[in-house]
Amino acid sequence: MTLLEAVVLGVVQGLTEFLPISSTAHLRLVPAALGWADPGAAFSAVLQCGTLVAVLIAMRRDVVALTRGFLRGVAAGRPWGTVESRVAIMIVLGTLPIVVVGLAAREFIRGDARGLDVIATAVLGGTILMAAAELVCRARARRGEAGRDGLEAVRLADAVAMGLTQVLALIPGASRSGTTISSGMLTGLDRCTAARFSFLLSLPAVGAAGLLEAWQARHEILGTGDAILAAAVGMLVAGLVGYGAIRWLLRMLTSHTLWPFVAYRLVVAGLLVGAYATQTVLAPS
Repeated sequence: MTLLEAVVLGVVQGLTEFLPISSTAHLRLVPAALGWADPGAAFSAVLQCGTLVAVLIAMRRDVVALTRGFLRGVAAGRPWGTVESRVAIMIVLGTLPIVVVGLAAREFIRGDARGLDVIATAVLGGTILMAAAELVCRARARRGEAGRDGLEAVRLADAVAMGLTQVLALIPGASRSGTTISSGMLTGLDRCTAARFSFLLSLPAVGAAGLLEAWQARHEILGTGDAILAAAVGMLVAGLVGYGAIRWLLRMLTSHTLWPFVAYRLVVAGLLVGAYATQTVLAPS
């Protein structure tokens, strides 16, 4: 992989990991459009590590507050006694479904799930979920009902729903942020709070998956000096762009809807279907 490829794919990963438009779909489409090979699961894992760092930095105040709150709650024998401790526990509970399903279906995720037909179907399914969330929010607004605001407003039912829909993100194309933000909106959170909890919820799952995949593929990633340089550059770019994407999306969702992303995803789905029908993009290597 050339440095140009590493930079471009880092930008793609950084933008699409957090914007609800599916990083996996774009990591298949962009290389194909430019005549490059599929970067594969190993390099994708490296890019995920970069975006993991981006979340940690962008959400550092929340991460520190939740960690301190949880430790204090446990020490005091009241783990459910504060907002920070409750939210930390809900993140753990919301992560369990993706861990269980991810381990059980890991061979499918690494192989057949990267096929264009599967990705296109997942893009469409995630788009429908996002559109449904916006329609429900519009109906609530007409009744004068506002979405619940702030991490203190997150309930166990919200965390469970978002944790279950996060499982869908194991299927490339569904979009982790898209599915979890949408499910949070459907349970009654406002867009910004749903996005904020979504990013925090992603930390254990993205961190564990990315680091495990990178470790298992370490010989491929670290095989040559050029491979190491490409991995380092890709991870750095993904992290920098990802940080900007998180901050922008949180600001954007305070006053805008998900409809622009819904429209964009429909275009992506059409491109994927066209690529699959014409065999423009080969099966994953």
